[in-house]
Amino acid sequence: MNPKLDKIRKSFVHVFGGSVLTEDFFLKNMRFIAILLLVIFVFISHRYTVLQKMSEVERLQRELKDAKYEALTILANLTEASRQTEIEKMIEKEGLELKVSNEPVYRIKKD
Repeated sequence: MNPKLDKIRKSFVHVFGGSVLTEDFFLKNMRFIAILLLVIFVFISHRYTVLQKMSEVERLQRELKDAKYEALTILANLTEASRQTEIEKMIEKEGLELKVSNEPVYRIKKD
């Protein structure tokens, strides 16, 4: 049999059989391994949180863009409705007896 393949097979059984955890190297470095696992866990959870916040920022940016377009539409409608011809049409439609004055405006100054 191939000695290289036999060595790989033995190391595979050694690692996944659990006997690797009783070796001196792992017992001496158990604190380091625990801290490393904790750092990996914190890193993964931080990345997940950042991805959620980025998704929230994108959603809020779309919402802001929609609100800006809606505000522009309302402003355009208000500008259209506040023109003198539109106001005259509304007055006529409501049947009010208001007319546009043809006389110029006089300003009274106090001496």
